[in-house]
Amino acid sequence: MPFIANSDADRRAMLERIGVGSIEELFADIPAKRRFPSLNIGEPLSELEVMREIESMAAKNVTASTCAWFLGAGAYNHFVPAVVGAIASRGEFLTAYTPYQPEVSQGTLQAIFEYQSMAAALLGMEVVNASHYDGATALAEAVLMAYNNSSGRHRVLLPAALHPEYKEVIATYFAAFEVDIAEYSGEPQAAGADASTCCVVASYPDFDGEIRDLKAGADAAHAAGALFVVHADPIMCALLKSPGELGADIVAAEGQSLGNAMNFGGPFLGMLGATSKLVRKMPGRIVGQAKDAQGRRGFVLTLSAREQHIRREKAVSNICSNQGLVMLQTCVYLALMGKTGLKTVAELCWNKSHYAASRIATVPGFAVRTKSFFKEFTVATPIPAAEICAKLTKRCIVPGLPMSRYDPKRSHELLVCVTETCTKGQIDLLVESLKEAAK
Repeated sequence: MPFIANSDADRRAMLERIGVGSIEELFADIPAKRRFPSLNIGEPLSELEVMREIESMAAKNVTASTCAWFLGAGAYNHFVPAVVGAIASRGEFLTAYTPYQPEVSQGTLQAIFEYQSMAAALLGMEVVNASHYDGATALAEAVLMAYNNSSGRHRVLLPAALHPEYKEVIATYFAAFEVDIAEYSGEPQAAGADASTCCVVASYPDFDGEIRDLKAGADAAHAAGALFVVHADPIMCALLKSPGELGADIVAAEGQSLGNAMNFGGPFLGMLGATSKLVRKMPGRIVGQAKDAQGRRGFVLTLSAREQHIRREKAVSNICSNQGLVMLQTCVYLALMGKTGLKTVAELCWNKSHYAASRIATVPGFAVRTKSFFKEFTVATPIPAAEICAKLTKRCIVPGLPMSRYDPKRSHELLVCVTETCTKGQIDLLVESLKEAAK
């Protein structure tokens, strides 16, 4: 952050304002032996020397911008146009947060309204809220919505190929509920929904990269009286049919890929949409468009009585915040890209990933396990995938995620991700490096 130069006079003025005579008096509550410890940090350095030291340390990091990057698994290296950061970092938006005096914050409300509108069109939903912490919490909230709407149904069906960390978040959410969380394999229509099922959850695509038949899954869930909940890749929704078009009642998504950097794992953006009949079960904020007494267009925060700062223990959820700045960046990205631009990004991901898969499939000992995929696919490896990653990372190639990270039995499987940022040269380099690593 920028250096803030406080002079001695500034410090005296601040101390005087709070009624304290000195810095020592300010910290009087801290035991004397703990107040000013001796720090073994060496001799003072100039600003230039400090910057060089920090930069040399940072240069040791392996990053998506300095390597051939094929790692996904929930955090994706998509291109972020410069205009996204330029607009989001303006003073009007830099401290963007939930507006507690909403109608005064017309600019913030309009940004949220525009985000909701574009996100709803992308996901195929009638309404989208003002965001959650990340894709995992958004999906957990979606399941909670279904449970609260179920009238006594207590069974939740999750795909076995759901992201393992998402499963953990859902389990944490329902730790205090009498809910039976079960897993199913394969297509969602084979999940086994019955009269006790409140919802069937599907991944679009799943953690292995497989694209499942949502339409048949939705029909089977609805036939059993259950809701159909989908966690989707929003970029893929620009190319293939949206979950809403295929019958989903509630859709969650991770919005990081829409104009946000990976940021070492956060902050991310949880997207959540639903059909209109479920809007009063939805947590978070929803911004609506209205007119004032003179007929001028304005924006209002609506339905916030569902949250705990208003209704406390009667609230739909304990979510009380939205990812304002991350949501704004997604809003700018969607507006900038438009339907055509976003579809182009999706097509590049599709074409490049299928080129990569076709090349990898020719390498002796390697086989592509995923049949229908968008940008991620699972590869069977002749030696442990973790060994391959260790070898290639030293050469500044991050080949993907060893599946043994989550399941020791899957030691010879690698999850490879190819986005529009990957070049043909990098893909070819990956293929040649896999050949050498397996020797």
